[in-house]
Amino acid sequence: MNFNKNFNNVADSYLFAEVANRVAAFTKANPDKKVIKLGIGDVTLPLVPEVIKAMHGAVDDMASQETFKGYGPYEGYGFLRESIQSYYKESGVELDLDEIFVSDGAKSDLGNILDIFSKDNVVLVPDPVYPVYVDTNLMAGRSVIFADATEENGFLPMPDYSVDADIIYICSPNNPTGAAYTKAQLKEWVDYANEKNAVILYDAAYECFVSDGELARSIFQVEGAKTCAIEFCSFSKIAGFTGTRCGYTVVPKALEKKGFNANKAWLRRQSTKFNGVPYVVQKGAAAVFTKQGMKEIKKNLSYYMKNAKVIADCMDSLGIWYTGGKNSPYIWLKCPQGMGSWEFFDYLLNNAQVVGTPGAGFGRNGEGYFRLTAFGSAEATKEAVQRIKKLLK
Repeated sequence: MNFNKNFNNVADSYLFAEVANRVAAFTKANPDKKVIKLGIGDVTLPLVPEVIKAMHGAVDDMASQETFKGYGPYEGYGFLRESIQSYYKESGVELDLDEIFVSDGAKSDLGNILDIFSKDNVVLVPDPVYPVYVDTNLMAGRSVIFADATEENGFLPMPDYSVDADIIYICSPNNPTGAAYTKAQLKEWVDYANEKNAVILYDAAYECFVSDGELARSIFQVEGAKTCAIEFCSFSKIAGFTGTRCGYTVVPKALEKKGFNANKAWLRRQSTKFNGVPYVVQKGAAAVFTKQGMKEIKKNLSYYMKNAKVIADCMDSLGIWYTGGKNSPYIWLKCPQGMGSWEFFDYLLNNAQVVGTPGAGFGRNGEGYFRLTAFGSAEATKEAVQRIKKLLK
């Protein structure tokens, strides 16, 4: 018997563990000092009333024999897929219902989708990067290459036709950098993928924060994307489902390579390895896209984006370079005075008691940069910014 030795190629997930260890050590040594955490990408506002109402109704359904639900459809209940379909239509994207697959979250599907791809595919990911993209492919034994995201290109790398790739990861607005592609920029990636006979795995988890009409909410707003892209989205950020777990993946029926249809393969994979998202959760998710649900959701999104503006305004006042903050809940800043990522982490923690995430933890090109998140409370965000200003002025 042999285990999968590819796991030996995956580095220990030390980033957030190391952050937690350093914060714990500081807190133990300084119990009288209040630490403000702006490092984690988890939401803090509760589920909106319309979602809670729908979930309560679904719980009542489960208490009656007439409305009880057992196993649901592998691809998700029709009522939720129809609501997702309508949401896409608002952005000018037409989808068939059987192109939409409900899941327990974008992170799960971003890893699970690899089941339909051969091990010998070459994978292209940006650096810095959300670690899941790299680690899931290394676990499977694939070759991973990197596209450099840097200050010079605004942390938005563009296609290099001298590079051959089979699977391409794009996250926009990006985690961790907050940078977002325009539709015109994404068209270049779509053209590249179609020419290279490659597939783009497009992470749209933060699309709900886009307010600029030039930026893409979905890769399917770009002509030609349905023959080369799969899109992943989540209720975690738009509706605070980080602890409730629900997402969806769009696999176009037009995505076919050498007679292999991705949509059919993904349905086969899901029906074999997945029994669906609970009915109660799906009812809550469907309520997100109702008129009242979206009214309440937009208040929450506005709350987070006001936090982002507070942080971005602080960076502007200090003359610190950054991306994000305007169409993203993340602010990716250049560490002041030439400090390294972990050096700035310690400096900020020890002198201002503010916690962020060192950019070096997201890849080689993240060294010298730092991520702050807008998902904290308004009060904590304002206090953190005051401390940062006092420290760095």
